[in-house]
Amino acid sequence: MTKYRMSWIIPAVLGTLVSGLAAVAFQTPRIDDKALKNAAKGTEWLSYGMDYSEQRYSTATQINAANVGKLAPAWSYEVGNGGGPQAGTPLYANGVLYVISNWSVTSAVDAATGKEIWRYDPNADRSMTQAGRSRLCCGVNSRGMALYEGKVIVAVIDGRLEEIDAKTGKLIWSVLAIPPTAPGELSSYSITMAPRVANGKVFIGNAGAEFPPYRGYVSAFDVNNGKELWRFYTVPGDPSKKFESKAMEQAAKTWTGEWWKQGGGGSYWDGMAYDPDANLLYVGTGNGAVWSQEVRQGKGTAHLDNLYVASILAINATTGELKWHYQCTPGDEWDYDAISHLMLASLRINGSERKVIMQANKNGYFYVLDRLTGKFISAEPMGPLNWASGIDPKTGRPNINPEAYYDSTHGVSITPVQMHNTSQMAFNPAAGLVYVPINVSGGTLNFIAAEQYAPTPGSQNFGIRLGAQVTYAKPPSIGPVRNLPGDKNILSAWDPVTQKERWFAEGGGNRFGGAVSTAASLVFQVTPQGRLRAYTADKGERLLDLAIGETVGLGPPITYVHNGKQYVALMGGQGPVGGSNGLPPRAGAAPPPPQEPGLAAAQRGAPPAPPTGPAKPRLFVFTLP
Repeated sequence: MTKYRMSWIIPAVLGTLVSGLAAVAFQTPRIDDKALKNAAKGTEWLSYGMDYSEQRYSTATQINAANVGKLAPAWSYEVGNGGGPQAGTPLYANGVLYVISNWSVTSAVDAATGKEIWRYDPNADRSMTQAGRSRLCCGVNSRGMALYEGKVIVAVIDGRLEEIDAKTGKLIWSVLAIPPTAPGELSSYSITMAPRVANGKVFIGNAGAEFPPYRGYVSAFDVNNGKELWRFYTVPGDPSKKFESKAMEQAAKTWTGEWWKQGGGGSYWDGMAYDPDANLLYVGTGNGAVWSQEVRQGKGTAHLDNLYVASILAINATTGELKWHYQCTPGDEWDYDAISHLMLASLRINGSERKVIMQANKNGYFYVLDRLTGKFISAEPMGPLNWASGIDPKTGRPNINPEAYYDSTHGVSITPVQMHNTSQMAFNPAAGLVYVPINVSGGTLNFIAAEQYAPTPGSQNFGIRLGAQVTYAKPPSIGPVRNLPGDKNILSAWDPVTQKERWFAEGGGNRFGGAVSTAASLVFQVTPQGRLRAYTADKGERLLDLAIGETVGLGPPITYVHNGKQYVALMGGQGPVGGSNGLPPRAGAAPPPPQEPGLAAAQRGAPPAPPTGPAKPRLFVFTLP
């Protein structure tokens, strides 16, 4: 009591004041299940997608159409040495910003001053990118962390799940969330997704389907001690052994050959959501291992569904039992992971209120499903695609073009490669629109199965022949065509009820960056090329186009209110990458755009300073002057 009286009566020196502000920040209400369930009603940013629904929508209104054009830098904070792009979503709670950078380095930062409170480096295995030891398909990415009851849950890229104290950054517990390996054995597994937490459980999946043998799964861990409570495998294992669940027993009927020797695939590396009322965890699953069904199952085998790859799953969050599944791409052999952003909402469709789950898939379709039953509601292409000729409106099953299948003697040229990937969407309930960063051309990739296959531990193996000089079939395309000059990346304002585009804005990309929307009828977009933009949510009128200060490695934005003032924050930059695994880039990957002047120079029109090497990545914070 005396301490607080003294603080009130006697002016403190600056250092004491800063420390006091940080301490006070931790004395506000803790983040528990109630806070997470009601997060959408507030103006903090408590979890990866803002709240359980993953809508990336904020009720904040201080920044609006009349003043957003005045948005300016407030401060920035160096998040670490880098090593890859910034894919993480910052979190904000109780006056503190939490950020995660490359190699899962996590920090807490005072939201008022940008002063570091603590920094935690889990010392992730840096050999994961080395030639012959690789298990990262797409760079050194850490997408996020979770906050819960005074703790920060961190998924470490090398496969650990750790809990640290939110006040001090000290480690509480650490467990391995991937299969253990014997001495000298190379793991195929990594973790790049953000964990989610509910009802005392931490949910996390793992990645690695490009590094067979790999069998993906999602797990639940006790938030208090790290004990694994349940595990749900994506695909069935060796059929000569007992199946782990009825779901695996049913899935095995959709496989043939000796698939289990390569693991089967089905990774988890982005999309996840939770419905607290239904107690259902929703996850999106990745491609099969390897890509080619002929290699995966054996020559001459039938084209089977291979459950549950390329699917959206609803899992009982308490027991780990499968409630329903919807397979977006049956028998996927085109790398059409269903891992992209999963979003929950309530929509009025055909006169009835429906609780839905939505996804803009890599395969080009925007899906709307009933999230309680998994029943198909609708899907339409967002751009040109040729792997399917449409979707059966009753069953929701795609009509796959016979020409789209390939083997070691017949190849096919497929569009898209990935229309939408990990660039985060946003939803505005008032406008009824989902804002999706996509590549409207989607790209094209030639597929032909490998004539022979042998495991290659420590390096990617797709089971296809890249660059083979053969004639490739070209199935006919369907879907909207936008005749855009130059850049084919846009932000699409998509109406999920009518399955039509309301408006679009040029610029963006299907990977990195992303969007957030607010109750002030704004949508903010971070483009992978280094711009922070704002549009009117209903009509797409551009109100802001600001140079961030970095042109590579941009992550998705958040917005929050601190001490009565609204801010927009994001991560950007990659620093020295190094440690290349020497392998060809993942399908659809593009080289980073050239650097442009820093933020200050760009704003005053001055020429850029001479290059001094890649800048270390930073957390950028913007607000009104």
